[in-house]
Amino acid sequence: MPTQTSTRPEFRAARALGLDFPGGGHQPSAVRWVVATVAAVVGSLVACAALAALGVAMFPATAGYEHFRFADYAKLTIIGVVLACLAWPIVTWFSTRAWKPFLVLTVLVTLGGLAPDAWILYKGQPADAVGVLVVMHLALAVVTYPALVFIAPQRKSEKPALPPRR
Repeated sequence: MPTQTSTRPEFRAARALGLDFPGGGHQPSAVRWVVATVAAVVGSLVACAALAALGVAMFPATAGYEHFRFADYAKLTIIGVVLACLAWPIVTWFSTRAWKPFLVLTVLVTLGGLAPDAWILYKGQPADAVGVLVVMHLALAVVTYPALVFIAPQRKSEKPALPPRR
């Protein structure tokens, strides 16, 4: 007897992630998405600048550390945040509850983004400075995810979930 569609592992995983593949019509409005993108980029740059300054204040030996220079972290921050912002309307294409799979992606990408930090720590960079870089990576997720989900929320379906009562 063939396995029912709803009990197959790939369908259970898709359901657990909130993937219901609604197609178009659920993406955030373009204007709100642009505002959210700008807020995410600016907020992330401000957070990184504050954390770099805090890192130097807490660990004076890190003064002049190359990765705490604005030009060094700003280009990577902007690229990463813009890529995350581009992913948001794509995820809304696959789910009517896109916050859920987008949160999973945010956590996975953030964890993956820590790999360079682990590498430079392994190569001998100061642990306190690398610790600040880790917090900077976490700050990007903390700023970007809510900026997208709350400033540029996913549109609701035009159709009611249940037929209207008569």
